[in-house]
Amino acid sequence: MKIKAIAAMDESRVIGIRGGLPWHIPEDTRRFAALTTGHTLLMGATTYDSLPSGSRPLPQRKSIVLSRSRTLIPGAEVWPSFESYLEHCRDGVERPLSDTLWVAGGEQVYRTTLQYWDEIYLSLIPGRHEGDTYFPEFEANFELVSTEQGKSCAFLLYRRL
Repeated sequence: MKIKAIAAMDESRVIGIRGGLPWHIPEDTRRFAALTTGHTLLMGATTYDSLPSGSRPLPQRKSIVLSRSRTLIPGAEVWPSFESYLEHCRDGVERPLSDTLWVAGGEQVYRTTLQYWDEIYLSLIPGRHEGDTYFPEFEANFELVSTEQGKSCAFLLYRRL
């Protein structure tokens, strides 16, 4: 199974504020949907709760939510840790929807899964925004393999060295 992180961050590494995104960029939202549809998404409870209520769970995707305090989240499987979910998959008890697991945030989930990532699909949002959650530093273990300039942001692809 390939483990890929997907995120949008600004020039100061901000990814969120008060449980939501500090920006609304339809181009980035469309890219997120195109890349993750048909796959399993791993996220924290705050990230899951930030999804529009009519879109939870996201269509045509399986949602895995990491939470140590919640055991039931409608529309999602809840696991206390990434390691417990990964072990569950490795034991063959359950298979993800595809051979790709997308890590979709938030900050704590990114930090605890970083060591497992094969690739990072990063949308770089111009400017500096107010925020309270940040994308972890990863550059020492990854190389930039492609850049595509969109209308509102740049789309970067990193692979593990």
